Amino acid sequence: MKIIGIDPGLSGAIAILEDKKVLKIFDMPVMSDGKKNKKQLNSAHLVNLIKENTESNEEVAVVVEQVNAMPGQGVTSMFNFGQTFGAIKGICAALNLSIFFVRPSKWKKHFELINSSKDSSRTKVIEMYPSISNQLTKKKDVNKSDAILIARFYIDTRLDYKN
Repeated sequence: MKIIGIDPGLSGAIAILEDKKVLKIFDMPVMSDGKKNKKQLNSAHLVNLIKENTESNEEVAVVVEQVNAMPGQGVTSMFNFGQTFGAIKGICAALNLSIFFVRPSKWKKHFELINSSKDSSRTKVIEMYPSISNQLTKKKDVNKSDAILIARFYIDTRLDYKN
C-alpha cells in the first residue's frame, strides 16, 4: 500500500512512502499568480504528480495535515491556505483516493517533537532515513520532512493495527 503524506500550504510538500520506505518527495507544485508574483497551487501539476506515482489498481491512502487558522496570519494568507487545502481534498476525491487527516499535535507527539524547534522534524527524518539526507540539506526542507512524518505516522498507527 502506498501512503502519500501531504504538508499542505504553498510552501508544503508531498511524500510517497511504501513499506515504511520513502519512494519520492516533492515540494508543493506552485505557479505565479498575477502581477505581484504571488504563488498559487498548480492543481494540474499536483494531479499529474499523484497519477504518475500511483497505479490505478493499487491501494493508496492520502494523509493530510489538518491545520486551522493560525494567530497572526493575515486574511489573504489564510484564504490562500484554505484554497490550497480545499484543492487537495478535491483532487483526492476526483482521483477516488482515500483521504485521512491528522492534527500536527498527534503526529508530532508520536515522534516526540512537541515543543521542539521547527527544524527538529528534519533531524528526525535524517535519523530515520539517512539515505535521503542529501535531499533534506536546506532549512526549507523541513516541509518535506513533515510530509514524510505525516505519512509515517499513518503507517505506524493505522496500518500496524490492520496487520
